Amino acid sequence: MMISGAALYFYTKILLEKEIEEELYSNKARIERILAKEGEFIDFESILQVKKVQHQEAEQLQDTLIYDPSQNEIELFRQLSGTKIINGTNYKIIVRAMIIESEDILYAIVFTFFTIIFLAFIFLFYLNKSRNEKLWKPFFTNLTKLKNFSVRSDKPLQLVDSEVLEFHELHKELKILTSKIQTDYKNLKQFTEDVSHEMQTPLAIMQAKIDTVINDGEINETQFQQFSSLQSDISRLKQLNKKLILLAKIENDQFTTNEVISINKLINDTVLNFKELFSIDFLIEENATINVKMDLSLATVLCNNLLSNAVKHNFNNQSIDIKIFDRKLQVINAGEEMLSRPDQVFERFYKESRQKESTGLGLSIVKKICDYYHFVPTYSFETVHHSKKTRGRHIFQIDFSDYKD
Repeated sequence: MMISGAALYFYTKILLEKEIEEELYSNKARIERILAKEGEFIDFESILQVKKVQHQEAEQLQDTLIYDPSQNEIELFRQLSGTKIINGTNYKIIVRAMIIESEDILYAIVFTFFTIIFLAFIFLFYLNKSRNEKLWKPFFTNLTKLKNFSVRSDKPLQLVDSEVLEFHELHKELKILTSKIQTDYKNLKQFTEDVSHEMQTPLAIMQAKIDTVINDGEINETQFQQFSSLQSDISRLKQLNKKLILLAKIENDQFTTNEVISINKLINDTVLNFKELFSIDFLIEENATINVKMDLSLATVLCNNLLSNAVKHNFNNQSIDIKIFDRKLQVINAGEEMLSRPDQVFERFYKESRQKESTGLGLSIVKKICDYYHFVPTYSFETVHHSKKTRGRHIFQIDFSDYKD
């Protein structure tokens, strides 16, 4: 439209100039006829002039600036001048016509075009807006339903159909996909629960039979050692099964009962339980109070796993330090050197210890619980020089600052 506006400007200007020139030639011819008939002609100020001259002059067409008394300003005129012998007298005839200024033409065209563009914009904007709202309404409605969709729900995803072919295809595929996801989730959940339940019974029977064989007293020392090793393996397998089930439940968001938990109280209670099992000193330093809203069983598992990991990997039964400060919990145990792959310490089945009772899932459960409640778990190692001795310390920290209720 801008290009066509410029073209229209020049085209209109050329047309006006041609029309003015045609008018000038027509007026000059009229004056010549009047002079031939009447022999005289009265001038009209700046518009028409007739005067007698001695010499012939060529016809000339040009622009000129002339003061216009009616407008009280200098105006631009198109002027046609030339001589003509009429009844034996040589007359110079000058006719003029005021030219519409280019600026006026330009302003008129620009104003017209901008008005048209503005009105077209308003019309198309509201037309497209209303049309797009109607067109996209099913899409955004379905998007909201997808955001609120849960695989744990028994109800199928109900989507709004659309007349748009692409949205209709998307709607159909999403219904198929979400239905399959719900079915797969239910099957996997059922399988996990069945495996957990079915494994516990044969493991318990195996352990009971081994206890019976051992208690009969008709076995030698070698057999006793072998049966004891089997019992340890079965016990470890039961622990592994329970922890895997716990991880699956956390991932499936099956812990929905939340209450305000005092981390300080829970840590103190957990330490009392550990003191009954292990002859290790636990030094608790509390400089702050941490309360979070979470499932009590998960909070207990979190504290138990942190302390259990510290006990299992503690060096020379040194004291374990527990610090609570600035919405952070630190569990510190002695160690000879830093872990070789500290970035993997919270991954499943990662372990550097050779202890058989370690499943490699304790810290991964800690990480999963922290992710579930937006806590931040970290590991670091520091070397402390004390009494001319160098002591290494593994520091496991839980930052509750990003906790969201």
